[in-house]
Amino acid sequence: MKTTKRSQFNFTSCFRSPRRTTAWAMLCLALCMLGLGLSAMAQQPPIITFDAPHAGKEAGQGTFPWGIIQGGWVMGDYIDAKGVYHGFLRAPDGFITEFEPPEAGSEAGQGAGWVWGMNPALEIVGAVADSSNVLRGFLRTFQGKFTLFEAGPALGVTSVVTDVEGVNPAGVILGDFLDANDIYHGYLRSPDGTITQFDPPDAGSVPGSYQGTYPAIFEGINPAGITVGEYLDSSYVWHSYLRDPAGHFTEFDPTGPVGSGVASSGTVGINPAGEIAGWYFDTNFVFHGYVRAPDGQITEYDVPGSGTLEYQGTNACWYISCFGGINSAGMIAESYADEKNVYHGYMRTSEGKFFVFDVPAAGKGAWQGTQATAINPEGQITGYYTDENNVVHGFLRLAIP
Repeated sequence: MKTTKRSQFNFTSCFRSPRRTTAWAMLCLALCMLGLGLSAMAQQPPIITFDAPHAGKEAGQGTFPWGIIQGGWVMGDYIDAKGVYHGFLRAPDGFITEFEPPEAGSEAGQGAGWVWGMNPALEIVGAVADSSNVLRGFLRTFQGKFTLFEAGPALGVTSVVTDVEGVNPAGVILGDFLDANDIYHGYLRSPDGTITQFDPPDAGSVPGSYQGTYPAIFEGINPAGITVGEYLDSSYVWHSYLRDPAGHFTEFDPTGPVGSGVASSGTVGINPAGEIAGWYFDTNFVFHGYVRAPDGQITEYDVPGSGTLEYQGTNACWYISCFGGINSAGMIAESYADEKNVYHGYMRTSEGKFFVFDVPAAGKGAWQGTQATAINPEGQITGYYTDENNVVHGFLRLAIP
């Protein structure tokens, strides 16, 4: 994996671990197609495409935006021509700043390949793999100052893997780490550097299983400090969870479509109001989306045009991690896989209307297409698309007027 998670590729981990793998970056460059709008699709807003200046131009290389905040600031990472990962920040005017945390390795699969969080102060968090493949967390200020940290050792736990998933406006960092028994645990890091471990009550802990706690990426922590994610139980089933600031957990799953129960579920984010967006796959391994209200009521949905075969469907995560988000207006941005295994981006309004979109230059082959990864309060959406040569590029979809 990471060298744990970066190289692990099995059924029990394919929904999360491959998001950190070089193989994931090459297999799961997911995205795009036509832009047939549903419901009120009379007008599509403009889509801007971009690449980090030093991003590679071969298959499996390119630019991967993971998050966007108010004003249109976008962050993520890119893979260069040597397979090394680097971070980037794109300003609203299009200027891109590339950055490298201290101790970043310079071999393929090393570097800053897990740049997954940013807050309104433009503090960016992520993880960096050094030349020994040890993965440390980092915090980068807008001025470019870095702080490195390791969650496991700070808690007295042997670990060489510290993931960072997000940071809220107060500067509280959310992440997970892998212990010596190959079990994942969630953690919170306060602005003063104090680290607190957490795990849902039913998280699995079988040694060597990579079970445990997996917080959601980018939008896994809201301004109030409520965190969401998924956990893998001792039977290798994924479940969604919510943790409040006092440390109390709510474990939950959608009910599933009629005649087909839920086999696993997870989350992609929580907004300031406490609404949660997530995914689940049914007993036929078809993916579906859901939104959970603050009172616990769950609404399940499918984007028209979603595929109905194994590992297709709404918010499909096969071979990739589930990315996406929900903004303060309840608008959800994620992706779906059609019957040809092509990916398309979509936006769902709080009223349940869908807007499907594709980057015009996106490839139309299997596992190509458009992958939406985040949405900001204004309704701007970022993500990436894979072209016909399997090179990855970033995009910014402007808000609907």
